[in-house]
Amino acid sequence: MIPRYGKPPLQKPYTRRPGVYAILPRAGGFVVTRQSEPEPEIQLPGGGIDPGEQPLSALHREVYEETGWSIAAPQRLGAFRHFTFMPEYGLWAEKICHIYVAHPVRQLGHPSEKHHVVLWLDAQSALASLASDGARAMLARYLGRWSGM
Repeated sequence: MIPRYGKPPLQKPYTRRPGVYAILPRAGGFVVTRQSEPEPEIQLPGGGIDPGEQPLSALHREVYEETGWSIAAPQRLGAFRHFTFMPEYGLWAEKICHIYVAHPVRQLGHPSEKHHVVLWLDAQSALASLASDGARAMLARYLGRWSGM
């Protein structure tokens, strides 16, 4: 069973929306994004998997769109569910969030996705700043493995 984070679902019809997100460790910190719309929040780079798209292709595409970085060696860490309203799509979504750890290799440009800015945060700042409970839990899981806890 995939754990659920965030508020419990409402009595609404939800559309299942699979997505991929990346924990990107680099130089003792993490690459994250600040999305300013529809609501300002700090996020792991990533997003929805398009119909017919493979998850790893989506991960590379989404990270590039939101950060301008290429990545290498993605490894799946886990997944969680999150029920939310997505105002940009007018959609009540059950987001199935697959989390990967990958190495940011090279910055190829600026984010092409509107309203995204790249941030570099240390571990504690990232844990305190990520808007998603599930993303924080996955980063904590990664940090526990990384530090040998």
